[in-house]
Amino acid sequence: MTSKLSSIAIAALVAASSSFVSFSDAQAAGCGRASWYALHSRTASGERMNPNLMTAAHRSLRFGTKVKVTNANNGKSVVVRINDRGPFIRGRVLDLSKAAASNIGMIRSGHAKICYEVIG
Repeated sequence: MTSKLSSIAIAALVAASSSFVSFSDAQAAGCGRASWYALHSRTASGERMNPNLMTAAHRSLRFGTKVKVTNANNGKSVVVRINDRGPFIRGRVLDLSKAAASNIGMIRSGHAKICYEVIG
């Protein structure tokens, strides 16, 4: 009887654990405001910031994560690699490199409404 209850308990635990969503999965897509930056300092990942590369900063996505970013105003998209932490301004979800921002047409305004999704 005890082994039968243990089997049922284990099955229930496995079923319940498959429905949990990790914090990073919850952040796998979203919309908000993005800004851009073009420093040459070190990023939180340890690499030097290169404004000519397609990179971005996000508060919690793993370094190296590929993210598709779409400018909600014009529909232009770019794929960036997360290599830094930020933005640290309330209401912003991404900081893009200057090159990425240029590709989606947000250099002049400095910020834009974007939607993003993790693609790898």
